Amino acid sequence: MFERNPSPQPSGASAEIYYHTATRGWAAANIHYQPAGGAWTAVPGVAMDAACAGWTRKVVNLGTAATLKAAFNNNAGQWDNNNGADYTIGTGISTVKGGVVTANATDPCGPPPPVDTEPPSTPANLTATASGLRITLSWSASTDQRGVTGYEITRTGATGTVTLTTPETGYIENRLAASTRYTYTVKAFDAAGNKSPASQPASATTGEAPPEPAGGTPLGGDPREDTIYFVMTARFYDGDTSNNRGGSQHERSGNAANNDPMFRGDFQGLIDKLDYIKGLGFSAIWITPVVLNRSDYDFHGYHGWDFYRVDTRLETPGASYQDLINKAHAKGIKIFQDVVYNHSSRWGAKDLFTPTVYGVRDEQWKWMYSEKRSGAEYDPMVEHQGNDPNMTAAQNAMAKGRAYNGDIWSTAAPSGNKCLRWGTPSGYFSPEGYTIYNCQWPAPTNGLFPADLYHQCWIGNWEGEDSRSCWLHEDLADFNTENATVQQYLIDAYNRYIDMGVDGFRIDTAVHIPRVTWNRRFLPAIQQHAVAKHGEKGKDFYVFGEVAAFINDKWNRGSVNHSAQFFTWKERREYSPDDVRAAIEQYDYEQLLGPAGQPTSDNAFLNGNTYHTPDHSKFSGMNVIDMRMHMNFGDANNAFWNGKDSDDSYNDATYNVVYVDSHDYGPNKSQNRYAGGTEAWAENMSLMWTFRGIPTLYYGSEIEFQKGARIDCGPTCPLATTGRAYYGDHVTGTVTASDFGVVSNASGPVAATLDKPLVKHVQRLNQIRRAIPALQKGQYSTQGISGNQMAYKRRYTAGGVDSFALITVSGSATFTSIPNGRYVDAVTGDVQTVTNGTLTAGVTGKGNLRVYVLDLPGNPAPGKVGATGPYLK
Repeated sequence: MFERNPSPQPSGASAEIYYHTATRGWAAANIHYQPAGGAWTAVPGVAMDAACAGWTRKVVNLGTAATLKAAFNNNAGQWDNNNGADYTIGTGISTVKGGVVTANATDPCGPPPPVDTEPPSTPANLTATASGLRITLSWSASTDQRGVTGYEITRTGATGTVTLTTPETGYIENRLAASTRYTYTVKAFDAAGNKSPASQPASATTGEAPPEPAGGTPLGGDPREDTIYFVMTARFYDGDTSNNRGGSQHERSGNAANNDPMFRGDFQGLIDKLDYIKGLGFSAIWITPVVLNRSDYDFHGYHGWDFYRVDTRLETPGASYQDLINKAHAKGIKIFQDVVYNHSSRWGAKDLFTPTVYGVRDEQWKWMYSEKRSGAEYDPMVEHQGNDPNMTAAQNAMAKGRAYNGDIWSTAAPSGNKCLRWGTPSGYFSPEGYTIYNCQWPAPTNGLFPADLYHQCWIGNWEGEDSRSCWLHEDLADFNTENATVQQYLIDAYNRYIDMGVDGFRIDTAVHIPRVTWNRRFLPAIQQHAVAKHGEKGKDFYVFGEVAAFINDKWNRGSVNHSAQFFTWKERREYSPDDVRAAIEQYDYEQLLGPAGQPTSDNAFLNGNTYHTPDHSKFSGMNVIDMRMHMNFGDANNAFWNGKDSDDSYNDATYNVVYVDSHDYGPNKSQNRYAGGTEAWAENMSLMWTFRGIPTLYYGSEIEFQKGARIDCGPTCPLATTGRAYYGDHVTGTVTASDFGVVSNASGPVAATLDKPLVKHVQRLNQIRRAIPALQKGQYSTQGISGNQMAYKRRYTAGGVDSFALITVSGSATFTSIPNGRYVDAVTGDVQTVTNGTLTAGVTGKGNLRVYVLDLPGNPAPGKVGATGPYLK
């Protein structure tokens, strides 16, 4: 130990700062600092005193300030400035180690604590209770002179002996063998690694395995008859806590402090709350991707790794994905599955290509890399518990929650390695101060991915050709979708979900694949397989793509190749048989033609008051999310006018998916959930449910859940503070839906949720829309309408159905040159008989509606639909 050099004790407030030089490999350190409200020291700062092995120390006089900002350097050009943010340090003793400031710390160079050799007490009262394939354990807490760190569970059964750990006084095992007796003992351990004697054993025998669910069949039917409820499965409702997983970012994100693991909701939770969704009136659920993900923060589902396997953190026995599909269908609810064709996780795609990165289990990195085990595979349900006695407390904290990764790293370069300077120091350091090596992390430009299967560049121009052939982000490895092997991998993978009976795909990042590739390969494969598997119902398989264009213009900055409506059309000419060449040819050809050279359609528009058979002969097979309306939903009137201004450029805008906000953005590319107010929400809903397109609501918006909250901040803040917060607390309890939009009984917190004004509003809107075909599938016109800018007429005529409706939102309107006859308002039941081709619909109140339906022989008006509510009255 070094002798500590005495420092003069200043008057006033002071900060005693210890900096850990060992993690940086520095021999000495300077501190460059600025007391709050004061001036910075001259660069490179003030030399710190050697304190003890690996530590330097400085006492700084703060005067009247309470904090200071600081950066550190080794007086040789290397700096630690907290990644450009500097460190904020308060009064008293603080330590700075591995990028982390610990306030009110103990002196790291003080006398070492006495050695702890006393084990905790033996756990008592161990019980084991079986239910199906699950066994629940519980026991009384042990005691220890310095605190119990956790418990080690030993299980013996048909498959041998297994050791598990937990910090809690209980544990649930869920995926056990059927009709098998298991015996358990528990030991307590402390931070020093001392273990208690084993508890008395407890045994339980599992029951029979639930039968495998039968394969599903889609419900079929026109998707425009549906309304969609969009859920992030892992954040909606926790039906089974045994598959909850926080991952390696559980502590860092702040989720641990809220007891809120990122993977919390599951398919069991969705099954449990199907009646809640049906009670709101929705007949379709869009769920986030279900494929097995692989990243540190992948609850959203967009880091696919094994595209042929459902993520184990979503399923439990009796609540598989197939179970969800079947049980939703039994209630008349469709499942639209979010799918990704554009990219995999940064670790590649299992059975296509997985990169091998440089890794070494040295003193700095052994927390990161799993010890290799023959035959072991990545399984997010099996996590590192963070109690390795060979690691420091900080290393154990970083390792905790990290699933096995021994399959992706190697100290020796793999055969055929093309990554330059394999395993040599890069000159960069991790936030903890650890050396970062070349080839340690996957990237498009370092040769870790083969060019035939993955693209090799970063996107430089988001409205350029490279946006279709380069990486979006460092953890989204971009597939070379023009490669036949990649195409077949994805086609075969997603055919499995079509076989399961899903009703449609929402396609993520569709704009980042050339349209010609969609039109040649993926869209025909979807349609052909759906029809081959499910016949007539397969013809109704609904595909809607995310073509993200965060602008208010009709065309995305003039680039047709990056505009949503472009993807609804077939190709207009032949291109090279080679898909790579064809993609470039198509891009250049369409860009040269520009917006003025694009096809137009009247499929969404009435001819006066007459419906005409739409022409879908040039339809690509992909519908889209209405990005222009989404971007302009700061208020409903703006969304309406921007939406209809684009409708001639879609193949058929009546198939557009329309929403206000989502798991990514709010209107005008806001990073916050919509916070326009309850009346504005009511008005937005009234427009979406009566105008062309398929209304879609992001989970919780029916109660303005997390309004104004930042939608996503990754693991830098707790999920509970974001727009992706856990919703389950609001739907706990029981609910039974007797029909769409009709709840027969409810109890607990969900009953209070169902009593909210926007819930009542959306229930009635769903009832009205289901009763009037014109609101579902009708073409529209704004001709001959005055008095209110947000008013329109709609008609649908096909197969014996003739439905004609006059709609005005939030204001009165007069409709002229309409058919004479008897009209009945679906909101109030008011009857008007038109003899002169004119009808005036009087309405006041934001979000209020009038929907006058023409009463025709064989197609009677439904009359008043539902009960008068807070906005529809």
